[in-house]
Amino acid sequence: MDAAAAAAEAAERAAHQRVVERWGHSGAEWHEWLARSPVGVDLVHWWFDEADLTALVGEDRYVERLAGLLSVASGRDIAAMGLGCSRDVERPCRFPEVCSADPVVPPGGETARRRRGEVPGACSSFIDCWSPHEIEVDFTVGDRHRSVLLFRGGPSEARLWVDGRPVGEGEQLDKGGLWEEGRFFAIRIAGPDDHPRQGLGHIGAQLYAIVSLLVVDAERRTTRIFVPDPTENWTEPVLRVRDGTGYVYATPEACAADIPDREFPVEPPEEGSG
Repeated sequence: MDAAAAAAEAAERAAHQRVVERWGHSGAEWHEWLARSPVGVDLVHWWFDEADLTALVGEDRYVERLAGLLSVASGRDIAAMGLGCSRDVERPCRFPEVCSADPVVPPGGETARRRRGEVPGACSSFIDCWSPHEIEVDFTVGDRHRSVLLFRGGPSEARLWVDGRPVGEGEQLDKGGLWEEGRFFAIRIAGPDDHPRQGLGHIGAQLYAIVSLLVVDAERRTTRIFVPDPTENWTEPVLRVRDGTGYVYATPEACAADIPDREFPVEPPEEGSG
């Protein structure tokens, strides 16, 4: 090995060691992807330097910027920051050599399913089990839309963004929601205080017994809130969409029996949306 090659190898080892010392082994394992990611380094930096950045810009600004970065980051960026994925929510990605590779996309198309497990492009959903932010990020098929939830310890502090747009502001949010048909994001929120069956929920529930349902149409960028009337006992409301109509069911059992409490027309997406 000539002197130039030896010097280059030594510089590479030193750079690797610096990354490990600064960002940990996870950052080092993702360095090839982060070197070409448009926002990955910004996200990892914002995440790992939270204490210093919060002291500099304040907690509200930190959270807003974190949500903004999560709203434009790729699945690989979020895996690189160390969040648990749909394969294993309790630990960072164990297969960066695979998950950091480009996703497999059919010619002229988009990924046909949500990604889960040891797969190129990283998973389609991520959960933060360790920090006070309690982050949940969920992509639809082809990464066309995404939800970003920061639960932050309880329904009153929780905040939600869909495709980078804050939604449900001022509402008490449940810990997580679900995508329907890759277009509608539904999340349970606090129901009416004066409902005759309102009261404590079951053990482990984040909200009181009777809840409402917030539905975001990601393609039309609209939000609806469905509130149960005194005769409707929405304990676990479910959204289903089919044949141009949305259906709200009081419980999964009512959904299985196809007994909806509400129906509403679903407008077609606006031209050029998505």
